[in-house]
Formats: sequence, structure tokens, C-alpha cells
Amino acid sequence: MKQPRICAVITDKDLEAIREVEPMVERFEVRIDLIGDGWQELAKQLKKPWIACNRSAGDGGKWRRNEARRINELSKAVELGAGIVDIELGTRNLAEAMELLKKRAKCLLSVHELERTPSLDEMREVVQRQLEAGADICKVVTTAQKFEDNLTVLQLISDFPKTRVVSFAMGPLGGVSRLLCPLVGGDFIYASIEKGRESASGQITVRDLRQIYEMMA
Repeated sequence: MKQPRICAVITDKDLEAIREVEPMVERFEVRIDLIGDGWQELAKQLKKPWIACNRSAGDGGKWRRNEARRINELSKAVELGAGIVDIELGTRNLAEAMELLKKRAKCLLSVHELERTPSLDEMREVVQRQLEAGADICKVVTTAQKFEDNLTVLQLISDFPKTRVVSFAMGPLGGVSRLLCPLVGGDFIYASIEKGRESASGQITVRDLRQIYEMMA
């Protein structure tokens, strides 16, 4: 079995905890909106590839300053070496932002459904829109209201076999989709560095994910 790729989400400046999980992950996500001031110093010390993310409050993040500043922080991340930038499909002036960021990094275009899991047809349309906008990686994250929602988000990955897709459901009922995302062809899966440091509901720790994947190998 191909080793599933894990992306550990950095939500604070605890470098010691980051170092402990570094050997177990393929990359990090630097959550600029959660870390706050000092994120740049932290990013400089990472030894693995990393994704820059600066999620606005409207999309489930904590960034509350203006939009120009938000994009500017992502631009700084690219200068610091972020290989991938997560930017929301609904971003105002998306084409301009992507033109700026894609010069030196890949763009992961994301959509987050914070209340539900849409139908498979709706999510297929979202991925098509992401691809038309120039996405290098398409990310569709929903919220599970029932077990079947896990199957829907995983089916989305299977429906785009030639596209880099990350798709799973958040919440207590979405754990199965997180676990299986990279096993059914998802590009990677997000994990928390430690319990209590989750960036989203239902996130599994790096250690727990790695242990499960090793049992399956």
C-alpha cells in the first residue's frame, strides 16, 4: 500500500511539539490566522514542505482584518517558501490573487461547507469550477450530518482520478472520511499535532493516523 500522506496543521508556536511529529508527516499547514503574529519566524524553522493558509472568519477561520491584508500575508508566505497556498474559491478578486501567488507556488482552491454535505452533483460542479479557476489541487470539505456523507465526499475523489483532490467531512460523524481520504486517492489528509490542538471538528492526531496506517500496511 502506498504510504498515505499526512499534513499536520500548525495552530500555535509550539516548535517542540512540531519537531516531535515532523518525521511522521509529509508536510505542514501553517494556519496564519490561528498562529497570529510570529508565524513567519515559525515557518522559517520548518524542515518539511508547507502549505500557507489564512482562513477568514466567514470560512470558519479566525482572520478578521481586511481582505487585502489577508492576501498580502499569503504572498509573504510564498516568499518564505510555501510550496502550496490554500485560497478559497469564493475569494474576492480571486483571479488577481492567484496570478500573484501562482508565480512561485501551487494553488489549492478550497470550499468549506460548515453546515452540511451537498449532493455529489453539487460537489462535482464545485470541483469543475475550481479547475476552471486554475486550481492545482481541489479541496472540498463538508460537514457530516449522517454516516452516508462520508461515502459522498470519498466518491468525489474517485470521480476525479486525474485531479489532485482533498475531500472529507468534518464533525464527529466524518472521521471515517478523514481516515480513508488518502487511501481512496485523496492527495493527503490533515491531522492535528496533538489532541486539543485541532483546527477543525473531528480532526485526528498525527500519531493516531500514523498508527492506523501502519496497522493497515
